[in-house]
Amino acid sequence: MAIALVIGNMIGSGIFFLPSSLGAYGGISIFGWLFTSTGALILALIFSRLSRLLPNISGGPFVYSQEGFGDFPGFLVAWGYILSIWASNAAITVAFVSYLSVFLPVLATNNILAAATGLMAIWFLTWLNSQTIRTAGSLQLVTTILKLVPLILISVVGVFYLNPEHFSPMNISTSSNFQAISATAAMTLFAFLGFESATVPAEDVENPEKTIPTATVWGTLITIVVYILGTIAVMGLISPANLQSSNAPFAEAAQVIWGNAGRYLVAGGVVISTFGALNGWTILQGQVPMAPARQHLFPKIFARKNKNGSPSVSLVIGSIIVSTLMLMNFSKGMVKAFEFLILVTTTTVLIPYIFAAAAYGVFVLQRRFGNEGNVRMQLILPMLGFAYSVWMVSGSGYEPVYWGFIMLLLGIPIYVYMKRENKS
Repeated sequence: MAIALVIGNMIGSGIFFLPSSLGAYGGISIFGWLFTSTGALILALIFSRLSRLLPNISGGPFVYSQEGFGDFPGFLVAWGYILSIWASNAAITVAFVSYLSVFLPVLATNNILAAATGLMAIWFLTWLNSQTIRTAGSLQLVTTILKLVPLILISVVGVFYLNPEHFSPMNISTSSNFQAISATAAMTLFAFLGFESATVPAEDVENPEKTIPTATVWGTLITIVVYILGTIAVMGLISPANLQSSNAPFAEAAQVIWGNAGRYLVAGGVVISTFGALNGWTILQGQVPMAPARQHLFPKIFARKNKNGSPSVSLVIGSIIVSTLMLMNFSKGMVKAFEFLILVTTTTVLIPYIFAAAAYGVFVLQRRFGNEGNVRMQLILPMLGFAYSVWMVSGSGYEPVYWGFIMLLLGIPIYVYMKRENKS
């Protein structure tokens, strides 16, 4: 279930469209995938080691940042993470309804019915996650297996249909090889967000010292293999010219192999994929605010649990916000506002990675991992993770970084208020 949480949160709807964006560069984009995959694996190893150091405390990046740097940096990490989860869940819901319209065309024309469907998905998963975490974990396991089926089928079967001419020349863009690899790596980096998911509900994981590190590393590795093989298969099945203009590259690749039935197979896979991702991030929606609330850095109501041990109040408050953001998408005047919120949270979700890598370095210098050898050698991993995370932020673009920083600053009044409350 922990592995399914990692894979399910990483694989949403983006991978089903990425080959089209990468098509403008050709086969050289595979090297972009490899570069990003290496960085994601480095960060996964960092979170894996950190989870062994603090195995029984829920909160993931917040816990590591607070332990390494204190309350204020820990609060900023939690605040940024919470913002990104709320906005992401709204976006995933919209994507789920959009793909569901393939099977229920009325959803594409009736905004009221589409919005109602989105609300039903949000609140069904809110109810499900208010039960025991094992219940939500079971759904995550099933949806992860089902979403992997079409991806693996295309990756494996597609090998026998590859057209080598689609990879020649390797770089079809006007950029240099280095620029092409850098550009495609930047495009793919957001497909790996969520590899830290198993560290968040640590208290509810059996044998967390072994389970969380294993789930983090193996979940990331499985996702990397699926991403790269899937992209190679799609590029080998669809010509570069057609791939660049494709709105559903995996569906078209499946159609080459299985005809119209293939399109519905992939469409069903995307519906399950987005629903599973929404469930996985809903788990974090309850767990992430609960951690700082326990430390008196967030309103204490977010720490309240129900009889099942679930942070039900945190889930409900989060779902109210997610529902509001989702409904904004179905109001013509609010679409731009919705897109703006999604844009700015791309930076806030990367901040936890920077602080986690830096905290790892602090713990190495403090000998928290024990005398495991030369300190300089141990610092190589956090230095690489920190450098890669900063590169991820810079690859987000100027506007997301600017507004993401503003959104982080808007959380400071909450911190000041909580400090005042704690003092009184």
